[in-house]
Parts: sequence; C-alpha cells; structure tokens
Amino acid sequence: MCTDFNLVRSLQPCSFASFITSTILQEARHQFCNNGRRGRPSKKARRDAGGGSGLTPFALRLAKQLFEGDGGSRSNNLVFSPLSMYVALALVGAGAGGETLDEFLALLGAASRDELAEIVRGMTASALTDRSALGGPFVAFACGVWHQETTRLKPAYRTAAVESFKAETRAANFLKAEEVRGEINNWVLKATNNLITTILPEDTVHPTTALVLANAIYFNGSWSKPFDKERTEDKRFYCLDGSSVRAPFMHTKVKQFINEYDGFKVLKLPYRNSRRDDDEWPYQCERNFSMCIFLPDARDGLPGLVDKMESSSSSFLRDHLPKITVTVGELCLPKFKLSFSSQMNRTLKTMGLEAVFSKRKANLSNMLEDDNDGLYMDHVFHRAAIQVDEAGTEAAASTASTIRKKGGGRFCPTDFIADHPFVFFIVEGVSGAVVFMGLVLDPTRSE
Repeated sequence: MCTDFNLVRSLQPCSFASFITSTILQEARHQFCNNGRRGRPSKKARRDAGGGSGLTPFALRLAKQLFEGDGGSRSNNLVFSPLSMYVALALVGAGAGGETLDEFLALLGAASRDELAEIVRGMTASALTDRSALGGPFVAFACGVWHQETTRLKPAYRTAAVESFKAETRAANFLKAEEVRGEINNWVLKATNNLITTILPEDTVHPTTALVLANAIYFNGSWSKPFDKERTEDKRFYCLDGSSVRAPFMHTKVKQFINEYDGFKVLKLPYRNSRRDDDEWPYQCERNFSMCIFLPDARDGLPGLVDKMESSSSSFLRDHLPKITVTVGELCLPKFKLSFSSQMNRTLKTMGLEAVFSKRKANLSNMLEDDNDGLYMDHVFHRAAIQVDEAGTEAAASTASTIRKKGGGRFCPTDFIADHPFVFFIVEGVSGAVVFMGLVLDPTRSE
C-alpha cells in the first residue's frame, strides 16, 4: 500500500531560514563522463571537498549556528554559501601559524596547511568551473588579495593564494580607506552580476588595515526539466510557529529523483548540464549540479532534521541523495527569493575560531614581509542571495575578511508537496563541495 506524504511544508519566518541553501558539490563517482575527466582534481581532493572531510561538516555546523543564533528566535529565512566562507577562511589560514593555524585546521577539517590547500584546489578546479559553454550552468568565481602598497606578500603566501585559490593580488593604499573599500565593493558587484551590491560596510577599512581578502561566487542554472509557469498557483505554506502564508507554488507530475526515509523525504532537482539533456542522460552520467531539498514529514520538523544532519556523519547528505527517478503523484515547490548579510565574527568564535581575532594571540606571521607589529583578523563579512523560479536558479555570494596591524518498497506514485519549512542544497556531482546552503521558513519574505 502506498502512503501519501506531503513533502512541502510551510516556510516559516524563523531564526533558521527554512531552507539550507547549499550548493553541495557531490562526491565524485567511480564512473563519470569522458568529457568530465579533463582538469579534474585528485581523488583525495575530491573526497575532501565532498563529505570526506571539511566542507560538508563545516556547512552543517555553520547552518546550525546561524539557525540557533540569538537564542533560536530568528524569524528570517537563511541563505549562505558554505563554499565561499570555507575558501575565505582557508585563505586566512594559509597565512596562519601556531595556535591560530590549529584552530583554522580544526574548524575546516584539514590535517595540515598543505591538505587545506589541496582541498581548495580541488574545489576551484571542479566545483567552481563554468559549464555554460557546453550548455550547463554559468558558474563564476573570483578571489582577491589587497595588501598595503608599502608592504609585500611573503612569496610562499602569494604562491598559495595564486595557485590554490586562483586569487589576484593587488597593492592598495589603505591610507585612502574609503577609496579602497569602494574598489573592493565594485569588484564584488561585477563578479556577482550585480546581485551582491556591497560586502564591506562603512568604517570597516582603515589606515591600519594591512590586507583585505575577498571572494565572490555567481551561479545561474536552468532546470533540466523546467516547471510550467501556467501551472504556478498560490498555495498555503505552513510556518514553524503554526501560522501560514499564501505563496506561489510551482507544480509538476514529471518523474523526479525522490527518496523517502523515516521522518523526511529528499528531492533532487538536476540543473541542465549539456545541450543533450534528454531523459536518458541522467543514467549515462551524473549531473554536475542539482538542488537537493530535505523535507521533514512534520510541519514543525525542520529543527529536528537540522540537528540530525549536523550530528550525523559527514556523508549523511551524500548518502541520502536520490539516484533514480520515481513516478510522481504531485510535486509542489514554492518560488522564493532570499538574501542574507552578516558580520560572522561572533558565529566563528562560537565555532572555535578565537585566536585570530585576538590582538594578543593571533599569529598571521606567514602573510607579509617585514611584519614587525603582527596582524589579527578584524572582521569577516558574508552576503548571499538566491532566486528560484520555474526556469531555474540564480545565486551569488561573497565573503570578505579584513586583516589589521596589531599596533593599532512497492513502486507507487510519490507526492512531494513543499508547503512547510525545508532544507535545500544545490549539488554539483563531481567534487562534493558545498557552495550554497539555506533554510526557507517563509517563501514570501526576502530576508
């Protein structure tokens, strides 16, 4: 007997955005398309970029911290890029030493600075590679290091930034702090196709600033099987607090990648990966990017599901992703547009990254030549935005850190009705890196 589950619960405005917007770059399979072999990172790097270590546990821990911030009283949706955050912190960690380096390695799940660099190299070589020339998603990544023009980067740090992080290094005159801040914000604006208008707020760059490290990610992908706009209609979405809102829902009855588990379901929506995305293609080669939605059965089940994901093994996400399509009775998914902006200092300190923020304890001695005063990390800022509609997904994120001188069963149709809070991931099928992550509590709210 087939059980009918409603897989779309109400998106509630709440301190844990009802989705986890995660672009997860799925772990590489043993079999993949021949045209996917070129320029691939090592097996170890692909494993580390996926669930083997590092990125996925970091993404889930960070999501839980952001959800439970302010005593768990948040009422806004959440979207962020674990990959952008991970790369930004790894770039700071590449210049750290002593206890400061140990804290970065513990947070990012790497055994050494070299292993961390290899993980990032794997991400930039696979997860952050543009696919648009072959008909797949448009993916853009930019990374920059701005240093005071009167100082020089240490050769080893410059090499790591350029080769592992694909960073551009630029000299800047931080005595003209507002000019430099404007230059970096414009750089981010351009790199994110105008989705992220500013990353550095006023009064965050100073004459005593020694470096600014920033990255930007832009993603634009079309669904392999787009939704019919004519079928979109308003439907009730049930929020965590028991209230409900009316939101536009997309509908389809086309076969989908869905798995059912005890207490939740998982939907994988592939993005178009090539110009020959026909029905047979998913079985010939794993698609690179997908949005994966983890939907609790209970309308108020999102907090418990997030706890379960965060406390499970690093392979939990990968292990629960659907691999075959099933017949769909009804699938309903709300359209949504989310944005998020935050200074991340307090969250990162809670996660164990403390020494680097301390003038007394910070050790960033591997960044600059003639660093007599020493350096510490002043701020970490993160912004992200995403829009999901019938055609596909557009998303962008940026992270910036400012470094200052211390001196200063039976086959039957399955329904998937996303009318309550759920977790979603955008998944790239080769490297396993988490690029975006979010929670939707209320699809009618943009924050």
